[in-house]
Amino acid sequence: MKDAINPNPTEVNPASQTNRSIIIIGALFFIFGFVTWLNSVLIPYLKIACELNNFEAYLVAFAFYISYLVMALPSAWILKLTGFKNGMSLGLLVMAVGALIFVPAAYSRTYELFLIGLFVQGTGLAILQTAANPYVTILGPIESAAKRISIMGICNKIAGAIAPIILGAIALKDVDALVENLKVMPAAQKIAELDLLSERVIVPYLIMMGVLIILAIMIYFSSLPEIDTEQEDEELAHTNSKKTSIFQFPHLLLGALALFLYVGVEVIAGDTVISYGVAQGISFVNAKFFTTYTLIAMLVGYIIGIVTIPKYLSQEKALKISAIIGIIFGLGAIFSDGFVSVLFISLLGLGNALVWPAIWPMSIAGLGRFTKIGSSFLIMAIAGGAIMPLVYGYFADLSSPQQAYWVVIPCYLFILYFATSGYKIRTN
Repeated sequence: MKDAINPNPTEVNPASQTNRSIIIIGALFFIFGFVTWLNSVLIPYLKIACELNNFEAYLVAFAFYISYLVMALPSAWILKLTGFKNGMSLGLLVMAVGALIFVPAAYSRTYELFLIGLFVQGTGLAILQTAANPYVTILGPIESAAKRISIMGICNKIAGAIAPIILGAIALKDVDALVENLKVMPAAQKIAELDLLSERVIVPYLIMMGVLIILAIMIYFSSLPEIDTEQEDEELAHTNSKKTSIFQFPHLLLGALALFLYVGVEVIAGDTVISYGVAQGISFVNAKFFTTYTLIAMLVGYIIGIVTIPKYLSQEKALKISAIIGIIFGLGAIFSDGFVSVLFISLLGLGNALVWPAIWPMSIAGLGRFTKIGSSFLIMAIAGGAIMPLVYGYFADLSSPQQAYWVVIPCYLFILYFATSGYKIRTN
């Protein structure tokens, strides 16, 4: 059987054009990672600058990721009008607007304005990801899609590993001493110091805005080809002939739920680990590197995926192993202490690495003309990164940051179910 979405991708996209397309999409995934994982620094940074509790601080993740839920379906509509390439360019420009909003937010030290900027950035990413994820899946055979997405994941996580180090060096410089001094400062001096702290992010976000605008222009004038996802081969067209709704694809709906939970645990692992390290008695100077450790672990996982999928491991088996690793390391973090416990959270990155690359192709397989709307459902599932960290923050305030990690265990159990049998469920 030919590829269900692109009957003969080598004819539509010659090898050289496909390679150029992968390089361009890889650059976009680098941007995804850089912008997304800045949140791991913004959470503890804004917690200090805006004087927040745990729950309030994790509204950073909520504002950023909830945009995927709100904007994913509109993004599919936008892509129908613009096509994939112009949609990607538009998404980058929207992200640039979000970066610009950080300037007045920082000058006024207004937390709500920071959250608006994060929501706008997430909106741009929703448009980008609605286009880029199915694009890289469709660029070749569906059975090797996890390998291609793993390559994209390396671009994403290299950026994600760099981002917190760069922003952390600027925003969290000497912050341990500042936190101690704030406790004894007069009120007026405290306000002045917090204002100065807030303004540290202005230059980085102005630079980001400029880079995003330049990339948007480059994508617009690039040779990135359009791909038609509306065409189906005869067998798939016959199978889907009676299908009138995306809700007639239960494997997609289960995949979206698995992705919702996965993004939740991925964001928990990356965005809470700095604060958790501080709660375990580790200084900000050292704790700011823990998100980078998480992303390095994910890079190792991606490399394993590239080497082993599909030659040695199927996408389904890789997903099963990933879920089991997540359960083991999650329990390890709960039942150990100090640096070891924090390290287990960082090592969740190893278990998380192949979840996204496996769930995407397993979920959109056989959708045919429903691919764009199905991709939108999966993008909406990224909202798990909005909800699950808030759940974690609530339980961290209620009990302790360590015991709050119990929330990840049922998430990995459901991912294991999807990898075992959920992806097989089809309707006639």
